[in-house]
Amino acid sequence: MRMISPKVKVCGICRAEDAELAIALGAAAIGFVFWPASPRYCEPDRARAIAAQLPGHITVVGVFVDQPVEQVIQIAQHVPLGAVQLHGSESIAEYDRVREPLIKAVPVLEGLDPSAVDVVPEDVTVLLDAHDPIRRGGTGRTVNWTIAASIAARRRIILSGGLNASNVRDAIAEVRPHMIDVSSGVESAPGRKDAGKLEAFFAAVGAA
Repeated sequence: MRMISPKVKVCGICRAEDAELAIALGAAAIGFVFWPASPRYCEPDRARAIAAQLPGHITVVGVFVDQPVEQVIQIAQHVPLGAVQLHGSESIAEYDRVREPLIKAVPVLEGLDPSAVDVVPEDVTVLLDAHDPIRRGGTGRTVNWTIAASIAARRRIILSGGLNASNVRDAIAEVRPHMIDVSSGVESAPGRKDAGKLEAFFAAVGAA
């Protein structure tokens, strides 16, 4: 039986033209990184201007790394955001005042027990990514798909980490995630998406 292709989130958006192309190709969500240390950092005012041009059905996600809850709330309202992604070591409980749906990044370490994600509340979406305590995503490294598949069997997940046109079809077949998240795999440089890579990526997703 043919399975339904997962939704796609294109993250690390810094240019309006990249967001527009991603949406034209079928993206359901667009991600802005609001962590200043990231090479894909997008200033809130720029993100607001880009988000204002997007169709209403697109989910605008803001990515934060161990940032004060007041700052997260302020940016979420300013842009505005449809979801907040916590990509650091922060405690979810500290962000209970955030009104937007939460996404919590969980690093997939070798030997990770799939039940470890059960500590994440059911109303918080789990995003699986490669472990990198310095760069916090966008590393181009894949995660262990066997572990990811075990977690995906327990709850709906977003799969991230090193996905590109050459491997995303296999990743979908093995993990069966609810959504996939791509950033470096469709770039010509950090924060600059490549049209050809984006087109190839969405074609591969559609063929899954």
